[in-house]
Amino acid sequence: MKIQKIIGLLVMAGLGANASAAESYKFDPSGSTIGFSVHQFLGTTRGKFTSFSGRIEVNREHPENSSVTAQIDVRSIDTQIKKRDDHLRSAEFFDVEKFPRMTFKSRSVKRTGSQRGDILGDLTMHGVTKPITLHVKLLTPINETGRTRWSVTTDPITRRDFNLMFAPAAESVSGISQTVVINIEIEASAQSNITGAMRKRCECAPHSKSTS
Repeated sequence: MKIQKIIGLLVMAGLGANASAAESYKFDPSGSTIGFSVHQFLGTTRGKFTSFSGRIEVNREHPENSSVTAQIDVRSIDTQIKKRDDHLRSAEFFDVEKFPRMTFKSRSVKRTGSQRGDILGDLTMHGVTKPITLHVKLLTPINETGRTRWSVTTDPITRRDFNLMFAPAAESVSGISQTVVINIEIEASAQSNITGAMRKRCECAPHSKSTS
């Protein structure tokens, strides 16, 4: 066997060992909800975003090295009233033409219990980035189908922190609270492990005939 082939196998084996420490899960929007609620006068308005994506990288040996990223299509806001949703999409509030997405990117992960953890990261919305901590709880451990489910809560978000304010006259009469409560459940599916393909290639390669 050529020396180059031997080196190649060793490199692939090393990459496989590093990659196997992390497990990758992709959000499944069909089984997930990214919702919110806000008080208005004596009632509560509830809504959700219907288009989003995200990925969870889990490192079981070193949970602090796990990570989460998410992207939300702000245009997909749904409060069950079209006129209100169109207003929220307009330049007076979310301004989706200028700021079409909100994003979250984790910076650190801390395990707080056997099925719980805190994820500190950056939330970018309406062109403003603020730190935020997500409190996550594992609802359904990964099963034979490679699926898992998590609930996510956080301290209420203040609209003015992200410059999400209506015109002054509208704010004064709207009765809409400054604080928005977030309610999220994420169902995620395990992604195919790249180490499997590497391992298969490593197992097959020694049987190749040498061309030297």
